[in-house]
Amino acid sequence: MAQFEPNEMIARFRDRAAAVKKRPLPPVAGEERTLFLQQAQVDFQDFAIIGDAEALVEDGVLVLRIDMRPQAK
Repeated sequence: MAQFEPNEMIARFRDRAAAVKKRPLPPVAGEERTLFLQQAQVDFQDFAIIGDAEALVEDGVLVLRIDMRPQAK
């Protein structure tokens, strides 16, 4: 089995977040369209949060550090 590399996992989540933004809208309308767009936003948010994490393995435990504080303007 290959050695786990947490930064490679983080990069895959960044790629997934970008892919959600490029995801084509299927031929749906009305409520289905709204639900699709809402799910895409949730998917992007989840992938982007993990994609922004600092990851390391401490004593065999994957630790993700994610700064959830609001950005200064």
